[in-house]
Amino acid sequence: MIFYYTGTGNSRYAALLLADLLDDTAVDAAPYLKSGLAASLSSQRPWVFVCPTYAWQMPRVFAALLRRSSFVGNRSAYFVLTCGSDIGAAGRALERLSDEIALEYRGVLPLVMPENYVAMFPVPQEEQAAPIVEAAHAPLAEAARQIAAEQPFQTRRLTLLDRLKSGIVNRCFYRFCVTARPFHTTPACNSCGRCAKMCVTNCITLQQGRPHWGKGCTHCMACLCGCPQSAVEYGKKSLGKPRYWCREYTR
Repeated sequence: MIFYYTGTGNSRYAALLLADLLDDTAVDAAPYLKSGLAASLSSQRPWVFVCPTYAWQMPRVFAALLRRSSFVGNRSAYFVLTCGSDIGAAGRALERLSDEIALEYRGVLPLVMPENYVAMFPVPQEEQAAPIVEAAHAPLAEAARQIAAEQPFQTRRLTLLDRLKSGIVNRCFYRFCVTARPFHTTPACNSCGRCAKMCVTNCITLQQGRPHWGKGCTHCMACLCGCPQSAVEYGKKSLGKPRYWCREYTR
């Protein structure tokens, strides 16, 4: 079973492609995240957890969901982390997480996908994003072959920089960068409520028809990139930048 969490669609695309290649089931974590409930899942095939990379680690909100959930059946755990460039030393934490949820860690695949973190980095236009998504098909096909054979993913030697990025930089990111305060809407907002519906942490509520950002934001950028009117901004950092939303996976 492929269990996935996505913000702007990169990880959903990867999960659905893997499910297609493996003739397996992909399950969206969003309902469990939004409700706060634990998942109770069963699979006789290996578990594949797919999610974005937030500051060179699995998003804390998804890791917390895995810890409170139960996974019955097969004991192998594979991870696919979509990223803009690399995942640092995220595999070390994923190995510890696997032990916590009583699964056998079988490795992590860093999967480069288009950048979506509008609050900090340049984001590609649609024509620039398309070849990046296409290039992800080959490593996912190889990953599917290894998962089907229950072979571990290849490991790589970690550098000091990898450890720093997934360690102190990640902690600083959550302490100093992850805040919802700069989010606001422009007059283009038509009060459709899509941002609140998409928000898996229920950080967004509608007040007098307008979005209001409270506590618990995980910086997934779904509200900003998924707004049909492009009416959500993150302070001045998102001004003039494209909104990236991964296209839907089709065979």
